[in-house]
Amino acid sequence: MNKSSLIDSIKLKLSEKIKNFEKLITETRASSNDTKSSMGDKYETGREMLQQEINNLQVQLNEVLKQRDFLKTILSKSSEKAEKGAIVKTERGLFFISVSLGEITFENKKIICISPESPLAKAMNGKYKNEVFSLNNINQKIEIIW
Repeated sequence: MNKSSLIDSIKLKLSEKIKNFEKLITETRASSNDTKSSMGDKYETGREMLQQEINNLQVQLNEVLKQRDFLKTILSKSSEKAEKGAIVKTERGLFFISVSLGEITFENKKIICISPESPLAKAMNGKYKNEVFSLNNINQKIEIIW
């Protein structure tokens, strides 16, 4: 599996998310400026709700920006143990310890991108091929690590 291409694919997905959040923030700001009313308090309440929406979008955007920056620290070299940047195959799935992006399809394979801080990544951290780890009383054996 080409880890470098996988990282590029994830970077592309994160860039798309960033563009979408930036667009949503711009559109929400524009609609905030368009909300004019002679109703006084109602107008202020509407503006406040839009401002809260902008703040929520900004928080989500900042999280995706952090993920993008974190992804830059991941090397495309092969790993020998389960650690940040490793692709780990168990009998239950294929996991890329990188950013919390969820399931993606890459080279016709379903890969679950998980954060190194996730319980699953912590459970398998430091383990090598053929070692077993347990999460929620479920044992999994590591079959391959890239």
